[in-house]
Amino acid sequence: MFGPGSKRHGPAGGNPHGKGMLMSGKVFKKTEITRTSTVSSDDAIQNAIARANRTVRNMRWFEVVEQRGAIGEGEVAEWQVTLKIGFALED
Repeated sequence: MFGPGSKRHGPAGGNPHGKGMLMSGKVFKKTEITRTSTVSSDDAIQNAIARANRTVRNMRWFEVVEQRGAIGEGEVAEWQVTLKIGFALED
């Protein structure tokens, strides 16, 4: 993951997207959200971030902290993921 304290260094001084330093010199807050999907765990992650983006500004990173699913008729019926999302506090 690319959260604060990450050891990974990519283009543009550590930002894996090559757009400059997204986390340098910032103060962050974390919030935890949970989303469910009948498609996949990746779909649940994408939808959780898209929904949070409507009300949370300055999101910079996420980590999956819990993943589970529901079983129906012997197969996966739903995926549920809980994410911690880090966002920068405004100056």
